[in-house]
Amino acid sequence: MKPHRYPIMPGKLHALALVLALASASALAEPTASLPGANVESLLELARSQNPEFAAMRHEAEAAAERVYPAGALPDPTLRTELRDITNQGMDASPNLLPGRIGSAKYTLIQPVPFWGKRDLKQDVAEAQANQARGNASASWSDLAARIKVAYAQYYVQIHAEALTREILDLVGSLEKITQTRYANGLAPQQDVIRIQIERTSMRNELVAIGNERHHAQVKLNTLLNRPTMASLADPERLRPIPSPARLEHGALEERLRNRNPQLFVEEARVTAAAKNRELVYRNRYPDFNLGLSPIQTGSRINEWELMIELNIPLQQESRRSQEREAQAMLATAESRRESTQNQLLADLAENIASLDTARYTENLTRTSFLPQAELSFKAAMAGYETGKVDFATLLDAQRQIRKAKLDTLKAQGEMQVRLAEIERLLGEDL
Repeated sequence: MKPHRYPIMPGKLHALALVLALASASALAEPTASLPGANVESLLELARSQNPEFAAMRHEAEAAAERVYPAGALPDPTLRTELRDITNQGMDASPNLLPGRIGSAKYTLIQPVPFWGKRDLKQDVAEAQANQARGNASASWSDLAARIKVAYAQYYVQIHAEALTREILDLVGSLEKITQTRYANGLAPQQDVIRIQIERTSMRNELVAIGNERHHAQVKLNTLLNRPTMASLADPERLRPIPSPARLEHGALEERLRNRNPQLFVEEARVTAAAKNRELVYRNRYPDFNLGLSPIQTGSRINEWELMIELNIPLQQESRRSQEREAQAMLATAESRRESTQNQLLADLAENIASLDTARYTENLTRTSFLPQAELSFKAAMAGYETGKVDFATLLDAQRQIRKAKLDTLKAQGEMQVRLAEIERLLGEDL
């Protein structure tokens, strides 16, 4: 018996095709929607969980934190066993190693005890070193976040510079058509056609260079995110807002830098560790102890107890004085390095604040003054060229001024993002 075949109506066929098309489009759009890169916040979140360098610094900080408790703990005790008269001299018995069948056995439990205060100082040194490791992890994140913010700004600038160049290239194409029409009608020399073609070729070369820079920025971002270097990124949608000049007041940012900068935190922890280590070295002038308790077994009974105290005698004074001078020099080194680091950070902060203000002024002036003037100049030159009142060189120069104004605006916006990222790196927090 032949199976019955139901005919597919044309309307159902169209509906099925539409469903399949929508499903395919959804499947293709889903990976794109999940790509990072639309904003810098998504990149920072991904880097925090995936960057191996930052992960290594976090693990180092965790390891350093685990050293704090052991540094202040007592050393493990020692158990010593002494078998006396194992030959059973003078007794009617053969040599033996069993405690109950020899003259006697002595068991000594020895506990090393450092001089008062040494354990606390060792723990303080370990705590300061753990703070250094935590500070290094914070500094690593601040540096990583700044590099991502800078690379994202560069990626944004290159993406939009490419789009702008294509837009101007279309404008140049329109100019080429106008020039060719005027040349065909005997209203313009052939040199005008050649010059506009040269301009178009030059812009195509610039597109290649911009594409190369965009590729470099993409590779840099993927490397920082621990992704394959050629992995796709979403097109950047927006730049972060720039804080107002009131929030970038120099004195307030200096104070925040002194209180929050991870490098200064590391240097302060290094000074603390050096100071505690110096105290510990001075405390080595005093002896450490060994306390012992010894039960003595004779036959099968414990019939004697001994108590032992042992101490080292700190006679090597010249050696200790050298160690003390070394500890003092290391403290002075840490203090000098802290001061040097602070001075350099404050200088970097002042430089970046000034550069951000300059970029802000440049962007505002170009966008509100230079660009409108360039556009008016181009419109006037275009009208004059079409009527033969303006030569082609003037028209081409007006077109270049528009492109320059737009690119300068875009570059100034990118420069502001770079300077903002550097300021936040110095502060150790976002503004």
